[in-house]
Amino acid sequence: MSASIADRLGIRDAIAIKVELRQNWSEDELQKVFRAAYQQIFGRQGIYASQKFTSAEALLRNGKISVRQFVETLAKSEFYKECFFYNNSQVRFIELNYKHLLGRAPYDQSEIAYHVDLYAARGYDADIESYIYSPEYENAFGNAVVPYHRGFQSIPGMKTVGFNRICELYRGSGNSDNAQMGRRNSRLRTKVSLNLANGILPPTSAGTGFTSAAPTLISAAQRGDSRMFVIEAIAGTIGSKASVRRSRQVYTVPYERLSTTYQEIHKRGGKIIKISQV
Repeated sequence: MSASIADRLGIRDAIAIKVELRQNWSEDELQKVFRAAYQQIFGRQGIYASQKFTSAEALLRNGKISVRQFVETLAKSEFYKECFFYNNSQVRFIELNYKHLLGRAPYDQSEIAYHVDLYAARGYDADIESYIYSPEYENAFGNAVVPYHRGFQSIPGMKTVGFNRICELYRGSGNSDNAQMGRRNSRLRTKVSLNLANGILPPTSAGTGFTSAAPTLISAAQRGDSRMFVIEAIAGTIGSKASVRRSRQVYTVPYERLSTTYQEIHKRGGKIIKISQV
């Protein structure tokens, strides 16, 4: 891609920024890894991250963990859940995981459905691990490279819609993933479900990144997954001072309510026993 096209699309600063922790690294190089990881995984919220992961930083500094394991720690953290999991829809969270951990956007409905099913069957940590320990992650980043936005360039196995989809998710390095137009809702769901490419809008002005006025975010009724799930849980006792027997509860929810119900149960101190598809 030419520099002029990258400038017009507002993605010049996001193309192939590769940060690697090589052998015999210096402290300055290590700090670059920390900064790159926080920015990639948390976006603008990364400025608050350094004070929250001092223990993980020490493990990486002392050679106890790899860059990949450091990224895993960030993505499994309560801070990541607070930023992106608790307050977003299921599909939006999957979009962000692809963006943050694999540096691209999901291509089609099968990729989204895979992570919905994995999350339902095995939980949050297993789903995060499926990105970080995937063959794709291994080939793209290995153990020493911080994930970066690689979906703007041709990558192995990339579908033609990949470029359009990452353009829909990326709104500039200074933009917050939680402050864009659309907020908690999926940016890709309508186009993915219809197997259509997203449109690419130019920046509103030079250097500002993509405009936030994206028609695909407010298009007509979304056509999503119609499956139903049964969640079996032990009721929580938050807010109750009495010693009570915790009852078993069963929830039957549509796919689009799966993540929200899961979060509500945990916020009330409940415990998920089983999630199964109807």
